Amino acid sequence: METSPLLLVFDLLGVFFFALSGNLLAARKDIDITGGLVLGLLAGLGGGIIRDALLGVTPLALAQPVYLVPPVAAAVVVYLIGSHIHRVQTLIVALDAAGLGLFCTFGTARALDHGMPVASALLLGVVTAVGGGLMRDVVANEIPAVFSGSNLYVVPAATGAALTAVAVGTDTWGPVTATVLPCLVFAFRMVAWSRQWSVPAPVRSWTVRDLDVLRRRDRSVFGRPRREQGFDDDEDRGPGDEVDPGGSRGFRPDRRR
Repeated sequence: METSPLLLVFDLLGVFFFALSGNLLAARKDIDITGGLVLGLLAGLGGGIIRDALLGVTPLALAQPVYLVPPVAAAVVVYLIGSHIHRVQTLIVALDAAGLGLFCTFGTARALDHGMPVASALLLGVVTAVGGGLMRDVVANEIPAVFSGSNLYVVPAATGAALTAVAVGTDTWGPVTATVLPCLVFAFRMVAWSRQWSVPAPVRSWTVRDLDVLRRRDRSVFGRPRREQGFDDDEDRGPGDEVDPGGSRGFRPDRRR
């Protein structure tokens, strides 16, 4: 399974999606292209490196230089067409969800291929899916999607990992299953984000005064979609903030430094 062309293609696709989300997050925060490349590398390769280190094998990202191509390509794509993207928040979440679906399934499959017990393979599948995004968000000073507390993130990844383990255990793992399962995880994650499905709070009936105000003040890009707040998808505007009369959104124009 490890040398399967399907595994390689889907793994590289997941790296590309996560790297795109990292570069878009960098552009959203007005970080230059070098910082965007770093965030893309962390998002796209971080989870796989953690997984392979725990498996005790040379990380694929280091053993096969082809894994460095998707992050570089993602940085170039965002640099060239980023100014034409107007729904940055939604696109970041969608790309992150696509990478989540691909990594949780193929991370689990790779762990099982190395003889790990099912429980350990599930854990490594989830780590593969959320590890890179967690590193990206921490470095970008963003509330990680895993800890946003506003919608499901780990649950879709764990669901995809569990379904992958069932498919491998029942000998139904193949090209069709490997394509369908990431799509299911992607749909689960996007619906959960859009409808704000969430798990219970860590303490029952836990309340903090003005908690909603604090959350709005320090909002994660993975939080509640802006349309429900009366904001644009990509901007948090306060009472005194200016509104572009031309209605332009997305990235700021290029500026000479």
